[in-house]
Amino acid sequence: MAKRIHQTELGCIACEELSELGAGKEGWLVNNPNLLSALDSHSIALANRFLILIVNWADPDSPRVKIRPDLSPIEAESITAIEWLVFDDVRVVVAGTSCGYLLVYSIAGDLIHKQLVHPSRVLKLRVRGTKKDLMQETSSEEISIVLPGIIARFDGSNIQSMLQKWFEEKNSNFWDQKSKKGDPGEDTGSLHQRLPYQIWNVNKNGVCVDATITGIMPPPLLEHQSSQRYYCAVTIGEDAVISAYRLSEDRGRSLVGAILSKVVPAAASTIASFSKLIWRSNDQSPKKKPEAKIQSFARASSLTCIKDYPRKGEKLTLSPSGTLAAITDSLGRILLLDTQALVVVRLWKGYRDASCVFMEMLAKKDKGKSVYHTEPVKSDYCLCLAIHAPRKGIIEVWQMRTGPRLLTIQCAKGSKLLQPAYRFGSNSLSSPYIPLEVFLLNGDSGQVSMLNRSLS
Repeated sequence: MAKRIHQTELGCIACEELSELGAGKEGWLVNNPNLLSALDSHSIALANRFLILIVNWADPDSPRVKIRPDLSPIEAESITAIEWLVFDDVRVVVAGTSCGYLLVYSIAGDLIHKQLVHPSRVLKLRVRGTKKDLMQETSSEEISIVLPGIIARFDGSNIQSMLQKWFEEKNSNFWDQKSKKGDPGEDTGSLHQRLPYQIWNVNKNGVCVDATITGIMPPPLLEHQSSQRYYCAVTIGEDAVISAYRLSEDRGRSLVGAILSKVVPAAASTIASFSKLIWRSNDQSPKKKPEAKIQSFARASSLTCIKDYPRKGEKLTLSPSGTLAAITDSLGRILLLDTQALVVVRLWKGYRDASCVFMEMLAKKDKGKSVYHTEPVKSDYCLCLAIHAPRKGIIEVWQMRTGPRLLTIQCAKGSKLLQPAYRFGSNSLSSPYIPLEVFLLNGDSGQVSMLNRSLS
C-alpha cells in the first residue's frame, strides 16, 4: 500500500539575505521571539526589530526586498507586528511598532502611510472579513490592532481607498517625471492623511496579551433602535484567561465629561489669548509639526470572563466566520470557544507551546452521489483545526466542532505553521471558492509546503 503524502512542496525561501535575520542557527525561525512572519499567496515577509525582508518563495530568481523603517532611536522604537494587506492586484505590508505606529509599505519598499494608533506597543495585527450570505446578515472587512489592554479597528474600505489613491498618484507622478525628465520628488501626501478608526479600552478584567474582534453583534436590549454597530471582542491574558466585550462605535461621555469638554477648551483659549496680549513673543523659531492627537476610547462593556489562576491565555486564533476561537494557555491546553454563546465547547490537553490555525478540508462524499461540478464549492469543505505540537514534532488536524482527528503529520523541528493573509473582496459569487489553506515553513531547509486539502 502506497504511503499517503499529506504535504505538497511549493518553493523555498533560502537566500543569503536571511542571514541578517539569524538564519543558519538551529531553531532560528521559532526560538527568536523578535522574529515575525507573515505569508501571502506567493511571498513571505520576515521581520526582526529593525528590518523587514520580503522573499518570493514561488520564484527564487525574483529580487528580495529589504525595508528598514525610520524608527525613533530616542524611544528605542522597534517592529513588533507584521501582516499583509491584499486588495485584488494591490499587495502591501503593514507593520506595527513598539511606539504604537502603523506603517504601510509597498512591496517595492515605499512608505505609503504612517499613523499613530495609540502610544503603546502593538502586539498583533489581524486582518479578517465576513461576507453577507444566508448565515451573515451584514458584511464587514477590517484590520484590527491589538495593544496591551486596547484594541483598535480600521475599516477595510477606508484603507483600500487610501491605497488606490496613493498608487494612482504614484503612477501619475511617474509619467509626469518621465515626460519632464526631472528628478522624482518624494510624495508624502498620504503620509499625513489620517485614516478614521475606532479604539476601545478592554482591560477591565486585566491587561490582554492578544485579542480579536469576532464580528458584529446585536445591540443591548434597550438600544434596539440604534443605528450604530456593535462588535464583539474576545481577549486573553494573565489575569483572565478569556474575556468578552461588547464594543460600541459611540464615544459617549458622562454629563460631567461633556461639560468639561466644552468649558476647558474655551477657558484655555481665553487664557492663551490674554497671555499673548501681555507677553508678545518675538521668537521667530520655526514652527514644530503638531503632535498626533490621541483618540479617545469608545464604549466597551464587559460581557463575561473566565479567571482560573494560575492558567494564563497565550495565543488566540479565530475561524473565518468568527464563530469559533482556539485559545492556548500556559497549562498546555487548547480551548475551543463558541464566540456567540461565549462558552467553551471543546478542550484538548497535553499541547504545551502549541500553535493553532483553522483550515478547510474536502469532506468525504457518498459513493453513490454524483458530482456535476469539477471544481469544489464551499459546501464540499469542512472546517478543521490544525494543531502544531512542536514538543511532539507533529501536526494534528481535527474536524470541527466535535469531529474526530483526521490527520497526524510528522514535521521537522524548527518548523512553523503559517496561513496566507485574508484577501479583501475575495470569494465573490462569480469566482471559484478559495478554501482556507495552511502552509508549513521548515526553518532549517527553508522549504515551503502546503497541507493537502484532501484526506486521500
